[in-house]
Amino acid sequence: MKKLTGLCMALLCAGALQTASAQKSINAVSITGNSNRVDADFIHGISFTPDGILKTTESGGTKSIKSEAAPVIIVAPEIETVAPIEKLSGIQFKYAMMMNVDVESLKNLSLFGFIEDWFGTRYRLGGTTKKGIDCSALTGSLLLAVYGFAMPRTAKQQYDATEHIKKEELKEGDLVFFNTHGGVSHVGLYLENNYFVHASSSNGVTISNLEDKYYEKRFICGGRIENAPE
Repeated sequence: MKKLTGLCMALLCAGALQTASAQKSINAVSITGNSNRVDADFIHGISFTPDGILKTTESGGTKSIKSEAAPVIIVAPEIETVAPIEKLSGIQFKYAMMMNVDVESLKNLSLFGFIEDWFGTRYRLGGTTKKGIDCSALTGSLLLAVYGFAMPRTAKQQYDATEHIKKEELKEGDLVFFNTHGGVSHVGLYLENNYFVHASSSNGVTISNLEDKYYEKRFICGGRIENAPE
């Protein structure tokens, strides 16, 4: 009886040990070679190792899968842009059309603001106000207000106070002299593209062209103020 009981106990222990060994083999992770290297198969056929990612091929071998970092996209901040033409004034458009030039070339707003303020004022010999003004009073007032130059009163005196230059050398701010009644008898201020502003006896303060037959025949020379800024 004792022998039979001992035999049963031995069989029960052996069965328990076999069951524990089988359960352990199911849950364990197999570690081979270097104890620090673990071959963990997270996705079927793909292994993640310290050397990279290996994929099992159809032939049973392994293939290295190159891993690249995702590109970094830098988004520049939005910059509000305003087309230059939107910053231009109505005065610039008006006189650009009148003188047949690009509106962007009319940068001296003080000059064209002065012209706009006086434009159409009637001519009056000896006059210096909005009730009437003559040619030399207009150029003298303009040069003082826009460029800061004080000039003599008459056209002849202004002629004598300037350096005489050819028509081809004229630039904005130069004076232009004419012989309309004998000698230097008329003066205007050069703008650009052969146009000049002056107080005309027939049209008052206006803009005319040096190539108009009347002024072309009577043109004497240009006059540049000495020490004027370039």
